[in-house]
Amino acid sequence: MFQQTPVYDRLVAERGDIPVQVRGEADRIHRDLAQVLRQTSTSQPSAPQNLFDPKIPPAAV
Repeated sequence: MFQQTPVYDRLVAERGDIPVQVRGEADRIHRDLAQVLRQTSTSQPSAPQNLFDPKIPPAAV
């Protein structure tokens, strides 16, 4: 992704490869969330698609 430079190499040596660490953590969170959503959708098939949409529209005021 980045062109390797002496400054970048030194930062990676001192601090670690932060972009790689962030991507790895984002991938882990994505996998965990996908697993939770699969479990939720199989355990509650009657749940509304959007929990924020009311089942019954409010009466006109």
